[in-house]
Amino acid sequence: MPKLSAGLLMFRRKKGRTEVLLVHPGGPLWKNKDEGAWSVPKGVVEEDEDILEAAKREFQEETGIEIKADEFFPLGSVRLKSGKVVYAWAFEGDCDTSKIKSNTFTMEWPPRSGKRMEFPEIDRAEWFDLDTARKKINPAQSQFIRELERVLNS
Repeated sequence: MPKLSAGLLMFRRKKGRTEVLLVHPGGPLWKNKDEGAWSVPKGVVEEDEDILEAAKREFQEETGIEIKADEFFPLGSVRLKSGKVVYAWAFEGDCDTSKIKSNTFTMEWPPRSGKRMEFPEIDRAEWFDLDTARKKINPAQSQFIRELERVLNS
């Protein structure tokens, strides 16, 4: 069975445009990457965990934002090159990106140094209009932007 990951794509309508909240991965490997590096806030689904509940949990862990929505729109799933399957849902909401507070991870850095350093899972979050989001998001997740557009236009 492939590893499962789940996330939430928050969207808002501002001045007649739809914007989505994307997050940029933290850590030294992503420091100077931008286009194609952003993501839906997501993470691993635990064994026996409901996938949507995992998406909500991971969104809150990665952003520190309390979810106040009642309605979640399924955006489908994508399979990554690694074989991992990522599921996503969209919900309408708003937040101040300067207040984002991510959980952290530890890794050896610099490589082969024997030193363990702690980094935020995400180092920033930003609102993007849909055209910009398509350029910023990891290409494997771009289907989620297309599906959100379809859902909102139906």
